[in-house]
This record gives sequence, C-alpha cells and structure tokens, in this order.
Amino acid sequence: MEKPAGYSKARMEKIAREYQVVAEEINKDRKNSLSSQTIMFNLSESFSNPKRVPGVKIKGNPIPYILSLKKTTTSGLMMSSGYGGGTANMEYMTLTGLATANFSSTLQTPYTQIVPRLTKNWTFNQLFDYAVGIHPYQGVFYSRVADYAKFGFNRFYYLGSKYKIIDKKKIGKSPYLSDETSYANALTQLKTDKNGTFINLVTMQNHMPYDTQYHKNYSKWLPTSVSEGTDKGTVATYTTGLTYTDKAVKQFIKQINKIQKPITVVFYGDHLPGIYNNSMAKDGTKLHETDYFIYSNTYAREHGARTLTSNTKVVSPNDFMAMVAEQTNSKVTPYLALMTKVYEDSPAVSINTGQNSTASLQFTNSKGQVVKYSQLTKKQKRLWQDYKLVQYDLTAGKQYLYQLHMMK
Repeated sequence: MEKPAGYSKARMEKIAREYQVVAEEINKDRKNSLSSQTIMFNLSESFSNPKRVPGVKIKGNPIPYILSLKKTTTSGLMMSSGYGGGTANMEYMTLTGLATANFSSTLQTPYTQIVPRLTKNWTFNQLFDYAVGIHPYQGVFYSRVADYAKFGFNRFYYLGSKYKIIDKKKIGKSPYLSDETSYANALTQLKTDKNGTFINLVTMQNHMPYDTQYHKNYSKWLPTSVSEGTDKGTVATYTTGLTYTDKAVKQFIKQINKIQKPITVVFYGDHLPGIYNNSMAKDGTKLHETDYFIYSNTYAREHGARTLTSNTKVVSPNDFMAMVAEQTNSKVTPYLALMTKVYEDSPAVSINTGQNSTASLQFTNSKGQVVKYSQLTKKQKRLWQDYKLVQYDLTAGKQYLYQLHMMK
C-alpha cells in the first residue's frame, strides 16, 4: 500500500485521540458490550438474487423467505469487490474493516500476501471471549488455517481438521456439502458455547461449477431469457441452489429464535457467480450487488437489539462490524468509532473488477450510483484520508495504533 500523505507517529496519535472522543460520544447511548453478545458472520458462497441481473428473466421467486426477511430486518445490497471470485477478500474486509480497494493493485489476496507476514493482525473476533471458524470444505485455501490462528480463533472446523464437521449432507449430485450442513454445525456451537462467542461461517454449497446434472428439478428455474452468451441451464442450476439456501436459512432462523441468549447474524453473499455474459461497462455496478441482512434473534431484540433503518440500502463488507455494534446497542472502541463514521458518512466502497474491466476504486451511493472521489464532500475526503492512514499503519506502517490502544 502506498504511504498516504502525512503519515507519522504524531498524526496517528492525533487520530487515536480524535476517535477516542468519537467513541465516548457514541457510547453515551449504548448499553451493551459486544463481549456479551453472540455474533455470527455468515458468508454465503456466491449468493445474489439472479432476478436483479440485467438481461436475466426468471419466473417465480427462488428466495421467498430471505426476501421477506429483508423487509423486516436490517438489510440491503452489499457492494462486492469481486465478480465470480474473491471470497477471501470479502471475508478479510468483514473481519478487519479494511478495504481491499486501498491496497496496491499488485496485492490480490491479503490472506496470503499480508496476514502471514505481520506479527499483529487485528480482527473483529478479538473483541469476543471465544472465536470459532466453520467452513465445510478444505481449510488450506487462502491460507485460512494459518490466518485463523493469527487472528486468534480458538477453533476452526473444516474437512480434515481435528474439529470435525458433522451432519454431512449433499444435494443431488453436487460435490459440495449443503448449507443445511453449514447451519447444523453453526447451531451446535450456538447451543453449546458460552455467550460472548464470535462465529465466522463460510459456506460452499453454491460454489461453481454449476453442472446441470447436480439437481433433478433444475429445469423449473430455466430463465425465459438471458443475455447473449449466458447459458440458461447454468443459471437454472445456480438458481436451484439458491432455493435450498433459502429453505436452510428459514430453518436456521427458526432455531436461533429458540435459543435464550442474544444472537445476531450477518448474512451476506460474497460475490455473484461468474456465469453472466454482460457488459461490465454498462452493468458493472449491477454485477457487484449481492444480498445481505443482519438479524437479531428474539432474545437479542428483547434485550436491546434494534433494526437499523438508515444507511442500510447499499453497504460495504467493511461496514458490518460497525453495523453489528449499532444493532446490538453495543459500545465501541476508537477503531470501531472510525468504522462507524466511515459507514455512516461515506458511500459504499468496492473495487470495480471483472469481465474486461480494469480494477479501480469505486464508491457507490445509496441509489446504487457510482460516485467519483472528486465528488466527495470535504468532510468525506478528510474521513477517507483518516481511514487510509489507519489502514496503512495497521498493514504496512509502524503499527502505532496498537501502542495507542485504538483497537481496544
């Protein structure tokens, strides 16, 4: 990452002091502690409503439950910095709060290029007493086994680990374990672990390829029309997988509402599947829009959790930690205070990548419109500069902020 103008120990001390004040102001109205909450981030592989894709027309509603849930809880669209890939980068952004758009274009994957070489890597799970990773697939991809250990996860459940994936189920001829399996493993942790646990669940069910031999009933979701070069059978297979996700999420929400402790779940699609032959110049923003919702169970809502109604229509993965703190009415650290200001006062940020497009930093407003950096207000530009300085310090600089207690 290029060194931002003005980077110095004195400048970082000033930033730490400023956001300590912001944190104190925010915390005046917050009554809970994150360490008393149970929070789960659920990266749902390739989940995004296909009916939103330009040129694709599908009869019926493949995800009725999730769309109905989005109407009654914190929800909207998440701007992904990937198309057809980039899972680990979205995961990195949710756990660290750092935007991959700020890194050099030569840095493709922070999980393999940054995390292993740093002695300190701050992640959201470190604010909790216990942290668990769950991924019903191989754990070695993107160096997750090593990275999760550096992040301070207490356990990582994956195929082949000493912590076993249970209730293994597949759908039809799919080679991947189902979302039903993912949620069964998550529920085991939610029911047995003490309060103050963080869970990072990364699913695999809807991963490519989308073979038409996977599901017997895939023809039900054949599109009536698609853009030229897009295969109808592939879209139908992918859409069929979403219907199974929808049913699994419905059962999962039903189950967590029975648990007598505050549980909040952030569900988000990491990117669209790379199956749509659209013009990125024309449809670039649309091909980066995935679905998300943040749901607090019955017990959490009875103890202070609330639905967010502002700044929710279009967000970035790095916004989720600040949103969770606000939804659960939890106090924030100076770093989370900064992330709260970035979430509230800046447009969503992503990298416009994929299909004949040169990667570039991109802002998107609440209407889904691209905003250039030059169009930001003076206040927004100053905030973004603070954010870049913090990101540089934590990943490429002297890591002064750890000494200044900004992360605690």
